[in-house]
Amino acid sequence: MSSTAAGSPGPHIPTAAGLLAAVAVGTALAAQARINGELGGRIDDGVVAALLSFAGGELVLLALAATVPAVRAGLARTARGVRSGRLPWWQLLGGLCGAFLVITQGLTVGVIGVAVFTVAVVAGQATSSLVVDRAGLGPGAAQPVTVTRIAGAVLTIAAVVLAVSDRLGTPAALWIAVIPVLAGITVAWQQAVNGRVNTVAGNPLAATLVNFTVGIALLLVVAAVEVAVRGLPGPLPSNPVLYLGGPLGIVFIATAVTVVRLTGVLLLGLGTIAGQLVGALLLDVFVPVTGEQLTATAVAGTALTLVAMAVAALPSRRL
Repeated sequence: MSSTAAGSPGPHIPTAAGLLAAVAVGTALAAQARINGELGGRIDDGVVAALLSFAGGELVLLALAATVPAVRAGLARTARGVRSGRLPWWQLLGGLCGAFLVITQGLTVGVIGVAVFTVAVVAGQATSSLVVDRAGLGPGAAQPVTVTRIAGAVLTIAAVVLAVSDRLGTPAALWIAVIPVLAGITVAWQQAVNGRVNTVAGNPLAATLVNFTVGIALLLVVAAVEVAVRGLPGPLPSNPVLYLGGPLGIVFIATAVTVVRLTGVLLLGLGTIAGQLVGALLLDVFVPVTGEQLTATAVAGTALTLVAMAVAALPSRRL
């Protein structure tokens, strides 16, 4: 566990392995963001692009549920857990938070920019993760607020600010950043309750299917309203790569629901944030976007997120 007692040699081996997994799966999130962003740009509709991403993941998971007995057994255990009261029904709603995040992106990025949106989400997620871990909302034991955990959260926010500092600009309506801050807060809660669903289901793909199903329900409603107001999106592109966002989301959620028990919500969040920045750097190097350049501040900010994650994992006294 990340909150080892003072005087212990450091984070347990399972926690270190969980952190490595969180960083690795964070790189998948970076690829997903690039793909979904490209799809949204092609059809001129970010919300419908998110719906298509969720739908792709949902179809893959439904196919697995139909063909893999272990997934069906996990879904059955989840249903029994809800009926018995072992799993409160509201803990099934983690997918709403993921849907809210992508909806928030569509509503605010055009006004405040990607950089401010990213900083706001990370600030909300890092702060909320401390509270969620302290309250013991995740599948593992409650984790105290310590000096190193606070330092890790603060360093992560500073690192993301540094990484995107050359793109922050001066948005005209900065107050709108409150919305992605709220989205970041809900992400921490999502990771906690999804982990609890996985504990009952005993199968990460079953827990992931619950997450996708709940999320796609909200996106269907919002997309329907948006289409009624704005009209239909542009024609769908034929490039199959643009529809891989859903499968990448499966990888992320299935890994997160497993890892959160080892790391807690804070370290899972910091690891995935670091992984996203690492993945973004790799994409900028090997698959650059026209007009985007790799900057020294982005490299320094990414390195600082890895340092922040390591600091948060260090043992420290409770506050």
